[in-house]
Amino acid sequence: MTNLPEQLGFTTAYYDLPGLRMHAAVVGPENGPLVLLLHGFPEYWYEWRSIMGPLAQAGLRVVAPDQRGYNLSGTAGPYDLRTLAGDVAGLIAVLGRESAYVVGHDWGGAVAWAVAAWYPALVRRLAVINLPHPLALADSLAQLNLRQYLRSYYIAFFQIPRLPEWLLRRDDFALLKRALRGSSRPGAFSQADLAHYVEAWSRPGALSTMLGWYRAVWRSRQPVLESRAQFERIEPPTLILWGERDVALGVELAEASVPHLAHGRLVRYPQASHWLPAEQPEVVAAMLLAHLTR
Repeated sequence: MTNLPEQLGFTTAYYDLPGLRMHAAVVGPENGPLVLLLHGFPEYWYEWRSIMGPLAQAGLRVVAPDQRGYNLSGTAGPYDLRTLAGDVAGLIAVLGRESAYVVGHDWGGAVAWAVAAWYPALVRRLAVINLPHPLALADSLAQLNLRQYLRSYYIAFFQIPRLPEWLLRRDDFALLKRALRGSSRPGAFSQADLAHYVEAWSRPGALSTMLGWYRAVWRSRQPVLESRAQFERIEPPTLILWGERDVALGVELAEASVPHLAHGRLVRYPQASHWLPAEQPEVVAAMLLAHLTR
C-alpha cells in the first residue's frame, strides 16, 4: 500500500515532525496555496481520494496526511487534542508555509477546530464536515442531551481495554466494515475501498492507536474548556458541511456551532449521512473550492 498514492495519481511524502514521522499523499503545484485534508475514524488519507484531484486542478497544493496513529504515520502517543493540533501546526511549519487552508472530517474536524482556536494565524480558511464545534458538543452534553448521549454510546464502549480491538478485528473487521456501509448511502464504500481500509486496520497495533483518540477524549476535553475564550469565537472564515442522516451526531449540534463563527455558514444535506465526502465527493470538492478560493 505504500505506492497507493502513486496508483491514484498522487505522490507519497514523509515529514519529520516533533515526535512523529507523518505520512501523506500529496498533489498539486508546489507553489500553490496549501490545503490540508484531515481524515477521521476509521479512515486515513484515502478518504480524500476523490476530492484531492479537483482541488489540485484548481491550483492548490493538497496534502492529505495520515494523522498520528493511523496507517503509515508514527503511532506514538499521546492522542489528545493538544498533541494532534500541534501535529498540524508542525506540518505547516515543515512545509515551509506561514498558513494553510484546513479541512477536517469527523475526528479530523475536531483537530481542525482546535487548530483554528489555538493557532488562528495558521488557518487562512477553515472547513469542517460532520463534526460540531467542541463547545457546541460539550454544552449539549452538559445540558443532558439524552438523544446525543445515546448516539455516543460507542465512545464509552471504546474505553474498555482490549475488548473493542478484539470485536472490531473479528471476521476480517466485519464490524467496522458494517459500520461504514450500514451508516452510509448505498455505494459510498466499494469492496476495493474496504480492502484498502482493512489493509490499514491490519497493521500491528493499528486498532489500539486509532482507538487511542477516543480513549484520550477526557484528556482532550479539559484544555478545550480551560481555553474556552479561544474557542468561543473562531476567527478564520469557516464553512460547515453537514449530512443530516448522521447516526452519531445530531444536526442540532451543527446549528449550535454557527454562533461560534466570526465569519461562516452551515450547509446542510438532508439526504447525506456522516460520510458526506464518500457519498458526494463532487459536491464536497465544489463547495470547498468555492470557499477556499473565494
